Amino acid sequence: MELAVARTSKNWGPPSSGRGLQKAFVVIGINTAFSSSRRRHSIRETWMPKGSKLWRLEKEKGIIIRFVIGHSATPGGVLDRAIDAEEAETKDFLRLEHVEGYHELSTKTRVFFATAVSIWDADFYVKVDDDVHVNLGMLGTTLSRYKTKPRVYVGCMKSGPVLSQKGVKYHEPEFWKFGEEGNKYFRHATGQIYAISKDLAAYISINA
Repeated sequence: MELAVARTSKNWGPPSSGRGLQKAFVVIGINTAFSSSRRRHSIRETWMPKGSKLWRLEKEKGIIIRFVIGHSATPGGVLDRAIDAEEAETKDFLRLEHVEGYHELSTKTRVFFATAVSIWDADFYVKVDDDVHVNLGMLGTTLSRYKTKPRVYVGCMKSGPVLSQKGVKYHEPEFWKFGEEGNKYFRHATGQIYAISKDLAAYISINA
């Protein structure tokens, strides 16, 4: 479906159609989990500014950075309260209407893009895992090259062997679909870090 058709069918205007959203250059969502407090601490101590420096980056450079997390299967439980306490101290979370779970990561990413588009009118939206450390200067320089281009995806592609042996990490239960033993996955986008432009994020938001 074309983006224009999707907008028409759901009565959705362009992301920059004067909805009063906060303008930004890029929104960076760091995908995190309840058990990842050490990773978040590492990020805050390295590439992610803290406190007033984080807000200065937002105001002066248009770079929004948030840890992205939903809620537990028991809202208001100990896991949620721990994040609430951390958020009260750091004020660097984006909380999603989403139940956290390993098998729900794709859904979480879709919800992140849809939520981010509803809050910020950005040129780019980035999803990054919390075990990835980012060079913000290089990221900004790279994205700037594509600012005038529509429907942009910036990321990495990968391939690799299909693991048919049971008991190994990343075992592929449906390995037979990929042909003979020892075959490789088709080349596909890796999910550790990637950026998409405004139109693509809006499309995901419309069709999430």
